[in-house]
Amino acid sequence: MMAVVTTGTGGYDTLRIDRVPVPRPAAGEVLLRVLAAGVNNTEINTRLGWYSASVTTGTQGAADAGADLREDGGWNAATPFPLIQGTDCCGEIVAVGQGVDAARIGSRVLVRACMRPHGFDAPDTLWLGSDFDGAFAQFCTVPATEAFAVTCDWSDAELATIPCAYGTAENMIQRAGIAAGNRVLIAGASGGVGSAAVQLVKRRGAQVIAVASPAKHDVVRSIGADHLIDRDADPVAALGQESIDVVIDTVGGAGFGARLDVLRRRGTYVSSGAIAGPLVTLDLRTMYLKDLTLIGCTGWDAPVFPSLVSYIETDEIRPLLDRTYPLDRIVEAQRDFQAKRHVGKIVLIPPA
Repeated sequence: MMAVVTTGTGGYDTLRIDRVPVPRPAAGEVLLRVLAAGVNNTEINTRLGWYSASVTTGTQGAADAGADLREDGGWNAATPFPLIQGTDCCGEIVAVGQGVDAARIGSRVLVRACMRPHGFDAPDTLWLGSDFDGAFAQFCTVPATEAFAVTCDWSDAELATIPCAYGTAENMIQRAGIAAGNRVLIAGASGGVGSAAVQLVKRRGAQVIAVASPAKHDVVRSIGADHLIDRDADPVAALGQESIDVVIDTVGGAGFGARLDVLRRRGTYVSSGAIAGPLVTLDLRTMYLKDLTLIGCTGWDAPVFPSLVSYIETDEIRPLLDRTYPLDRIVEAQRDFQAKRHVGKIVLIPPA
């Protein structure tokens, strides 16, 4: 089969289009024909070794660093290179391993990218495309329990926009306890996770204040944002001190402190990323004098993915698909992703 094999940390030259054996499903697994695979920051970050503590810049800065990249920069320490990346997978079950009902063959499924191998009471995570081979290929194998059948009229590419971005956003929203009437500030609202959060927060009846570049305001407003502010604006000047109940942040960087300043007393800050930079300045007085709650989110809780599937099937959310590329044009797709001119998701389509 055709696959994109990432050979190690580094630039685009580490992405090799190769012919590799089709994997065979082990007991308890299913073999998927990959129908579509979304592009995420995490694949670029892993290729760059950005998760290493030795990398202190944002994703773009890490890309420019070149020789300073580190092999220990995976989600769970060292990445098992060579690796087929691809965290978002929409696929069709074409074979099953021992112990899996053969009646599942033919089902179109979404894969829960964040797996909890020791159960949801344990903190361990296992990520498709980061800890084992993922969806940047014509076929992949996953545990049968992580493949969720979805009944809807969405295209394969539209379904592939969901797993990582919407799972991450829904997990943050559930952890933060966002409810009707809350005022929620979403940083990076035009990206995959941010645009998902806009829809998922609105679904709960909360008010969305979205941060995005002016060129993207109309699109972000069309998916539910109540108020838009420029990503370069001072949120305190735009919104006022203590005006927000919850901040959802995947950006980090220099704007971190101002995002805490706009939180009300006993407000909540929740983060799942730091594309503008992982090192921030925290004034502990702001945190403790305002009784703030700061939540880091990576591992998805049990209700997250079943909830997303139900939202799709009841037409409560819609995909935000920017464009698609053939799988063998992954370098072009990742370059365009890094340019940040898109809104929503970029998706790769493997050959049939």
